Amino acid sequence: MKANFLAFVLCLLQLPAFTQETGRQTEHLFIITLDGFRWQELFGGAVDSMMNDLEFSRDTAALQNLFAAPTPEERREKLMPFFWNTIARQGQLYGNRWVGNKANCTNIFWFSYPGYNEILTGYSDPDIRSNDKVPNANVTVLEWFNQQPGFEGRVAAFGSWDVFPYIINEERSGVPVNAGFETASGEDLTQKELFLNELQPQVPSPWSSVRLDAFTHGYAMEYLKKYHPRVLYISYGETDDFAHDGRYDHYLMSARQTDRFLEELWTFAQSDPVYRGKTTFLITTDHGRGESPKAQWKGHGKTYIGSNAIWMAVIGPDTPALGEVKTEMQLWQNQVAKTGAAFLGLDYKSRKEEVGKVITSMMK
Repeated sequence: MKANFLAFVLCLLQLPAFTQETGRQTEHLFIITLDGFRWQELFGGAVDSMMNDLEFSRDTAALQNLFAAPTPEERREKLMPFFWNTIARQGQLYGNRWVGNKANCTNIFWFSYPGYNEILTGYSDPDIRSNDKVPNANVTVLEWFNQQPGFEGRVAAFGSWDVFPYIINEERSGVPVNAGFETASGEDLTQKELFLNELQPQVPSPWSSVRLDAFTHGYAMEYLKKYHPRVLYISYGETDDFAHDGRYDHYLMSARQTDRFLEELWTFAQSDPVYRGKTTFLITTDHGRGESPKAQWKGHGKTYIGSNAIWMAVIGPDTPALGEVKTEMQLWQNQVAKTGAAFLGLDYKSRKEEVGKVITSMMK
């Protein structure tokens, strides 16, 4: 704890000079992912044919009441109100293929470990071809941040999937990762962390390797309040796993709840003196899904058409308020890492591969 506090104080002392050098206001970066959440729902809201199919939704009338509306614009706002009432007004959204705005994976596998590696390293690795718990040989941008002056000990990651300690290579990188069914540790646990530690083993998860996102979010929020990391990565996982289960109703409810989690994070960042006016959120997904309806939507991977289609969103003090970007263009998943570093005035490079270019339209 003393080491963390010292790093925090030293970092605060360095912030004014850092900001003056970069000319940008961003001093903190949150990279956030929603596992397997499709661009179709983000930009068009709930799909009627899926909501009305009893194979995928147990209470179709309740879903229609919550998410149905005459236009795609109304439906998407019902599903993701923070995205469309806040990010769309103050930030930017990319990936609406209906207007020719595209974002894609460069990796050829279109599932989680390859996608997260691409997001966090800035390049695809053909040797990562499974979701096995193998320590990542590649250095992620999180590990790279942790080696930069003013960032040491001020980078952290939280995820619902228990493979993240391996994707980030927690042991080598020194980046603390709370993922899967891990609890909070340390001598200064808050009352909420103690409560979550007690509750998590008592609440059955539908899955053996993924905890419910409420625990991931709760642990991340408490860590933010205590340690104020400069770079935070959060991965919410429920949307992908409920989709694999064929539960469109749970997929939609989880998406809406994740939208609320993001709103809580943003509200906190705008009220906390360390983060207020100095924090950028960069939000995306690791892969897409097959086309709806029926079995294609449940799966993803190179045999499912559309699984390489992703989306991106950004909001922060250095991002022009363009809202939904409708210009025909092509973005790539490998651009996230370098773009995130650029917001902090840093030029991220990899010793192994050429990384994706900065998305210049996201910043002033």
